[in-house]
Amino acid sequence: MLGLKLPTDPRWVNIVEMNVDEILTDHAYCEQKAASTAISLIIGYPERNELVAEMTLLAQEEMSHFKMVHDLILERGGHLGRERKDKYVNQLMKFFPKGGSRTDQLIHRLLYAALIEARSCERFRLLSEELEDKKLATFYRKLMISEANHYTMFLRFARTYGNREEVDNKWQNLLAFEAEIMKDLGKEETIHG
Repeated sequence: MLGLKLPTDPRWVNIVEMNVDEILTDHAYCEQKAASTAISLIIGYPERNELVAEMTLLAQEEMSHFKMVHDLILERGGHLGRERKDKYVNQLMKFFPKGGSRTDQLIHRLLYAALIEARSCERFRLLSEELEDKKLATFYRKLMISEANHYTMFLRFARTYGNREEVDNKWQNLLAFEAEIMKDLGKEETIHG
């Protein structure tokens, strides 16, 4: 359903289990960045009424997810660590050229967001199925469903605002690029890396 060209190596879960505190910190910041993305789309495209309405709800939802992850960190006796660079997102964002029309820029941002949500969904599914800690597994199962909804929403908006054939072509090319990135990732205790 997600269309990802290269699935995550299931051994990634072993890395997560050895570094749960690290993955939770990374996850918390991913939720915060997702909320920031929603807010930046509101600021950049205020004339797109449906987008503004959906991004308002998304920003609230992503911050509620941040709080859930932060609460889990505190419950486990930890604290929110420092933010680190997201190698995955930094590499992914190099795919589309800078510039172009406002509409092209919007479509590119929506496609990036769709792919990040799709990869998060895939990773959360893996965690929900493979983690030995059943409470964490259940936690990730619930979040997996949200990520799937976000993925389809971003992709729907991209297809609504752009030519469907062109958008689908860009999407397929972005998926292929992401698969190449993923070949070198999956060895760290990060949601995407």
